[in-house]
Amino acid sequence: MAPPKKYPDELRARAVRLYRESDPKPVIRRLAEQLGVHREALRNWIRQDEAGRGKCGDRPTATESEELRRLRRENAELKRANEILKTASAFFAAEPDPTRRRS
Repeated sequence: MAPPKKYPDELRARAVRLYRESDPKPVIRRLAEQLGVHREALRNWIRQDEAGRGKCGDRPTATESEELRRLRRENAELKRANEILKTASAFFAAEPDPTRRRS
């Protein structure tokens, strides 16, 4: 379970919008102080927004992040299933079949 968010989504959206619509761009540290948020939080929000808009190539978009989370969950589930199958296979390989007659 994810920890609760420190800042509401509305504040995040407003902060990013303020930064994006300002000309010239404000200093992130000053804008963060004015909004009462940590400067690194604001910087991350701005970078994530830029990634979502295709302007920042070093971060995945929101869609890519969600797909990555989904694939990681699916991968973990498949690994668990694979371990169960390996254990079952080893169990049945070690036990002789009582219904099978030997010649």
